[in-house]
Amino acid sequence: MDTVLITGASRGIGRETAILFARSGYNVLANYNNSKAQAEELLSILRSEGLSIEIFKADVSNRGEVDAMVDFCASRFGRIDVLVNNAGVSEIKVFGDISERDWDRVVDVNLKGVFNCCQAVLPYMLRQKRGRIINVSSIWGLTGASCEVHYSAAKAGVIGLTRALAKELGPSNINVNCVAPGIIETEMNSGLGEDVCMALREETPLMRFGTAQDVARTILFLASDSASFYTGQVLSPNGGFVI
Repeated sequence: MDTVLITGASRGIGRETAILFARSGYNVLANYNNSKAQAEELLSILRSEGLSIEIFKADVSNRGEVDAMVDFCASRFGRIDVLVNNAGVSEIKVFGDISERDWDRVVDVNLKGVFNCCQAVLPYMLRQKRGRIINVSSIWGLTGASCEVHYSAAKAGVIGLTRALAKELGPSNINVNCVAPGIIETEMNSGLGEDVCMALREETPLMRFGTAQDVARTILFLASDSASFYTGQVLSPNGGFVI
């Protein structure tokens, strides 16, 4: 049975991804940092279905905690086949108000966290001579977003990291791809006002926001044999918001 490690798996896209992978027959290690109650609820739900899941608390921006999480995953399940780098934080601020602390926090979680997790799982994937790394970026990493310069920069960095790492790891039979979701109905976007939401829906050809399940299905596809010839690619479930 293949094993997937999913960061930021207690809520939103990460939670739906953990559920989908578990129900598709994977061992799942679901990472969380602050949302312990939600992670324990996820654990309870999936174990009640007889599925294979563990949870692990780690701040992905802290390399020591990431190493401990990866070692636990490998010791518990014996292997790591898929890494989904989903953990992220966002913040809406005009550029002039972004403090150095704000910048470091957003970049450390969204970009350094991807670096930490990729580097930590790599020895296991190299020994297995196979692996899938799927990094979650954002359409704002493709286009940039006003009042989210630090978030956009970090998510653009995730895309650059994905493309470069795909070239480096391809000869080792490790596929590295990226998912750049559009506007998705998650807690991260719950603070948007109704006027903003209406305008964003009108800018989306499909006239709706995406769901966490839409993104989870894209991630599962990239982990599947059907995507064996995909690497260094950015798939963007965005309803036509960016074409």
